[in-house]
Amino acid sequence: MFTGIVAGIGTVVATAKRGGDVELLIDAGSLAIADAALGDSISVAGACLTVTRLDGPRFAADVSNETLARTTLGTRGVGSRVNLERSLRAGDALGGHYVSGHVDGLARLTAESDDARSRRLVFSVPDELARYIAAKGSVTLEGVSLTVNEVDGSTFGVNLIPHTRAVTTLGTLAVGDTVNLEIDMIARYLERLMGARA
Repeated sequence: MFTGIVAGIGTVVATAKRGGDVELLIDAGSLAIADAALGDSISVAGACLTVTRLDGPRFAADVSNETLARTTLGTRGVGSRVNLERSLRAGDALGGHYVSGHVDGLARLTAESDDARSRRLVFSVPDELARYIAAKGSVTLEGVSLTVNEVDGSTFGVNLIPHTRAVTTLGTLAVGDTVNLEIDMIARYLERLMGARA
């Protein structure tokens, strides 16, 4: 479980094919991992990955075929920057919203514009995910918890304040880029419960 509050930006330093899937080696950058252990969960660009190896400021994680198919991690080559967050522990502050690290699909940046000191971004999503996104609700993009400004069919808008642009990778996005999207888990569970009633 995560909060969507990015704690550091890491860099992919190596990728290796391992029996059909991929191992990523990531330099954790400013994310503190000195006390990390094998088996810990770390959100990498919004995807929950398990630490399989530790080497000083670096950690390795396996990326399964399911994760490769649903996320952008399969396209992250050496030098790619990724948002990082360690898993939530009992007693930690919940600054964003409950984030599972289970990416639902991809969102594509379709427009951006200045909005005072903020940057306004508009994303399109697949129709099957659009119904879970609500104005003033929460979404997670690349592991970042954001509030939805508005929804229009299969598009939605968010604002990035200067701090978010500075401490996450979202500030470097360009129109046409795709990002990992996780919908609010409450919406997912509500649909399941309502479907069971029907």
